[in-house]
Amino acid sequence: MKILWISWKDTSHPGAGGAEVVMHELSKRMIADGHEVTLLTARHPGSTKHDVIDGVKIIRIGNNRYTHPFVALRYYVKNLRNKFDLVIEDVNTAAYFSPFFKDSAQQALFYHQLAREIWFLETPAPMSHVGYHILEPLATRLLSKPKVTTVTISDSTKKDLQRFGFKPDRIKLISEGTHLQAAKDISKLKKYTAPTMLSLGAMREMKRTLEQVKAFELAKKDIPDLQLKVAGDTSGVYGERVMAYIAKSPYKKDIECLGRVSDEKKMELMQRCHFIGVTSIKEGWGLIVTEAASQGTPAVVYDVDGLRDSVKNGKTGIVTKPQPAELAKGIAKLISMPTADYQKLRTAAWEWSKTITFEQSYKDLKKALQIK
Repeated sequence: MKILWISWKDTSHPGAGGAEVVMHELSKRMIADGHEVTLLTARHPGSTKHDVIDGVKIIRIGNNRYTHPFVALRYYVKNLRNKFDLVIEDVNTAAYFSPFFKDSAQQALFYHQLAREIWFLETPAPMSHVGYHILEPLATRLLSKPKVTTVTISDSTKKDLQRFGFKPDRIKLISEGTHLQAAKDISKLKKYTAPTMLSLGAMREMKRTLEQVKAFELAKKDIPDLQLKVAGDTSGVYGERVMAYIAKSPYKKDIECLGRVSDEKKMELMQRCHFIGVTSIKEGWGLIVTEAASQGTPAVVYDVDGLRDSVKNGKTGIVTKPQPAELAKGIAKLISMPTADYQKLRTAAWEWSKTITFEQSYKDLKKALQIK
């Protein structure tokens, strides 16, 4: 089978994230099954027009986020139409509208999440209002019209898509995947002596790192020995704002800022901290939650799309209302648990994480798209 993915970024792009990793991992498994996979994507600094990564043939054209769909469409019509058996569009804010291409190939859409509220945190006004109120709703409703299979990774995104006209029977849920190998025996992993919260990931408006710090400060009033480890890229205006806030915090001596960390350090932090706090405004799936769970660390998260999917409230972690004061209550609840209850919570999170793999994700995708 000849398969074409269409996406704004590939894994070598400096802005690549979880969506690109998922696409690449699924593509690698397609190739291992004997299929031929090509990715039509955008150029980025230092990239070449043609490339091959792990067997995936990559074609890069154009480099402007807003015009790339038009550049890609022109290239597709001229060079690629009717040359594939399956075309999968990875929909990431600016759609390519591939189901409308006149092509003999089977068509499919892959959504990790809709942007929605993220427009207001990541895009300046007035473009944020245009994107939220006009562009994304219009594009999503248009893409709901063709009778093609739509794949997504969480029930929250499925419900989002249904709000914009997607038929439930055409939306197929597949498992998220993670690179991390689950710890073999979490009973042998030693936690820090003092109760410790982990904040992990690049500091961006949509991640609301500052709210994690504020929740820590509130929780510390009731848990005097509570500590906070902050790891992730601090560059950018928002990162500077968070660091400035920490520098003035009355509890700054109990907050360790590590900046970007190696994979080895990331693993150590996830194993030794007592819980991870996650406060994103929206996610497709809380991947960092699953990664921490794989190392025996439960999460305290906001009740938002993606995070409510990756935590079973009261069983693998704690889900709170999306406010620092409520997160602080969740933190206090977790830290005050009897040891036996905490161990039960982290064990359940760890066991669940072992079922969330790229192998399962690929099995689900093959079934959804009827890939032999």
